Amino acid sequence: MLKRLSALAASLLLAGPAAAQQQEIDEQVTTFTLDNGMEVVVIENHRAPVVTHMVWYRAGSADETPGVSGVAHYLEHLLFKGTDTLEPGEFSRVVAENGGTDNAFTSYDYTAYFQRVASDRLGRMMEMEADRMVNLQLTEEDIATERDVILEERNQRVENEPSALFNEQASAALFLNHPYGTPIIGWKQEMEALDMEAALDFYELHYAPNNAILVVAGDVTPDEVRSLAEEHYGAIPANPDVEERARPQEPPQRAERRLRFSDPRIAQPYVTRSYLAPERDPGEQETPAALVMLAEILGGGQTSVLTRELQFEENVAVYTSAFYDSTALDDTRFSFVVVPAEGVSLEEAEDALDEAVANFLEEGVDPEQLERIKFQLRAQRIYALDNSDGLARRYGSALASGLTVEDVQAWPDVLEAVTEEDILEAARQVLDRDHAVTGYLTGDEAEAPTPAAAPAEEAPAPTQEDPALNEVTQ
Repeated sequence: MLKRLSALAASLLLAGPAAAQQQEIDEQVTTFTLDNGMEVVVIENHRAPVVTHMVWYRAGSADETPGVSGVAHYLEHLLFKGTDTLEPGEFSRVVAENGGTDNAFTSYDYTAYFQRVASDRLGRMMEMEADRMVNLQLTEEDIATERDVILEERNQRVENEPSALFNEQASAALFLNHPYGTPIIGWKQEMEALDMEAALDFYELHYAPNNAILVVAGDVTPDEVRSLAEEHYGAIPANPDVEERARPQEPPQRAERRLRFSDPRIAQPYVTRSYLAPERDPGEQETPAALVMLAEILGGGQTSVLTRELQFEENVAVYTSAFYDSTALDDTRFSFVVVPAEGVSLEEAEDALDEAVANFLEEGVDPEQLERIKFQLRAQRIYALDNSDGLARRYGSALASGLTVEDVQAWPDVLEAVTEEDILEAARQVLDRDHAVTGYLTGDEAEAPTPAAAPAEEAPAPTQEDPALNEVTQ
């Protein structure tokens, strides 16, 4: 099997264009919609007798009512309690007894529940997941216990992590009006007030088949999935109160913002900058594709512009990176992070970042570097064919964020078509200081940026993603 996959990968990579590679994926994907409005995506992958079963709700932390932040993640925890037919904890116990694993996670735009089991156990997984879609039973003890659990989770992941506290403040500054500025896990004072009413209100509005996407990937056929889905999910009535998501949007941003977060626990200060950036939209993925390439060129590894100039040539940084998450329902962020070398101030590190970006905009894209990045992305896509979990997440996160199956399948070709002009145009459009937040994280009060300092950019800490900010897992 490895030889066959390697041969496929080599032939497709040498062919260059993503079309041949994409055909390998498209031929395995089938979609249909149940009568109650539940979307179903089936991704066939017969390499092993296992299946990944995922239910994605179009309801994340950005869909919460103001004042009850954290309720989406709180409800995710509560769904592992009992139903009319399952005792508390029985769901995960049954999965484990059948040799599988299960979990769930909450993000800004969705909440997802998944199990990975032998393919002949798929019906039992659907039966239990459909049950907790509508038959959740909670007690006041459940409410109190899980509230304590999520508060302790916040203590461990946020209150005890200065970088997480810093990222919260930076996100709140970047998004002036949009709920992406509110942490997924919630603000502590609002989490402390979460109760039965808040949890059930969110559950009864959002947890319905016409607000859900079923993704099944692995050793299955579309006919098998259709039959099981109609049996277990098809009988659940649609919720007529589910409406198209309408969130507060960002007003015009006309001024850069800067912040400094000082904490004595910080041993290694760093600089971040985040810009408001467009997300992938149905049929309009060209600018996000260019931003993906821009992030790779500027901060995507050892051959990136920032690594080469700031770390190897100037020795002003020990770590640099650029991040861009293209999959979101609304405007997302493009971010940089620079960790200065010993003896280099945060202000000097910021200046070096600004100079490197300015030089890039003037000199343009290295064609060899761009082709190398495209080659690497093609390789990642091909090797992902052997990972049913990853394929299920790719489709589920995209559909739950407003994209279509066609958008997912077109994405490799859109990336392949990106040109130097596209990248530079996207960079000039997005890297606008009036749409940015620059942050200094330091343990030393003396590292505060001076008023005369040029603006910079906020990003995640020296880890690519902070789970407390981007996704919270059960």
